[in-house]
Amino acid sequence: MKETLLPSSIKNKEKRSAVHAKLKQQKKVEKKRNQKVREAAEKKALELGEDPPPKKTPRTIENTRELDETVCKPDDEELFAGNDADEFSSILKQECIPKILITTSRFHSSRGPDFIEDLRSIIPNAHYYKRGTYDLKKIVEYAKKKDFTSVIVVHTNRREPDALLIIGIPNGPTAHFKLSKLVLRKDIKNHGNPTSHQPELVLNNFTTRLGHRVGRLIQSLFPQDPHFNGRRVVTFHNQRDFVFFRHHRYIFETKESKTPEGKDKKENKAARPGKVIARLQECGPRFTLKLTSLQYGTFDTQGGEYEWVHKPEMDTSRRRFFL
Repeated sequence: MKETLLPSSIKNKEKRSAVHAKLKQQKKVEKKRNQKVREAAEKKALELGEDPPPKKTPRTIENTRELDETVCKPDDEELFAGNDADEFSSILKQECIPKILITTSRFHSSRGPDFIEDLRSIIPNAHYYKRGTYDLKKIVEYAKKKDFTSVIVVHTNRREPDALLIIGIPNGPTAHFKLSKLVLRKDIKNHGNPTSHQPELVLNNFTTRLGHRVGRLIQSLFPQDPHFNGRRVVTFHNQRDFVFFRHHRYIFETKESKTPEGKDKKENKAARPGKVIARLQECGPRFTLKLTSLQYGTFDTQGGEYEWVHKPEMDTSRRRFFL
């Protein structure tokens, strides 16, 4: 049997690319052939009144991830007991209303104010204070005196927001996120304008103990009694340890079906009820977060103890995730 020549073993660049293109074409033809066989089998099963053959589950990085002992389970009593005693329980039980202080790093940027204005429109009861020359520890002390529940610091580098620091008040924790792929509301085509209603919050795929804790930290920024009539949805979707943020409002519209030919259009329009459809309109902004560290207590760079810190040696596999 003739062995398949691997492109990586060919030193000549032109010959290597030609062999690679040929192998790619062969895979494409084989994939189409297998698809036709599956479709024929499904059609035959339907004709005979039998159940069609089960569909194959595609192999993805997500469903082939490395086994993790810290993945939360629905019957984990220890996890639920910890939820009742953690730093966010008073907010999530609606015993107090979230009050957020937003500030910046000392070096301001041109896009920073627009991003902060977008954040204020997303998070209810958020207040912006100029940083000035104050140390972050003094800002945290001020936030404790004024009964704030969280502090958000927007860090900038080269006139571009590049990090978010979220500090729980009064007892922490402190989460440091890398911020990337920021698109402001004004830069989104046909964006919607959000109302003052409290949004619904959607958190996806925060499955591990660390992810559960980060999810509760994000959840503590928002009130726990959303106004459903405002039709606002804020989504934090975790995929491969990248947290994608989106802000939408959903719209209900009445769509009329086409009028049949040869009949009176006015009579059909009056007699036929319209079909109600739902669609999403993005309000913005959109950005991506990547957790770099989670620290016990409030911000302390010298004596602070860290729950989790991302290190380069952790990235040994593409199928290893922490959130």
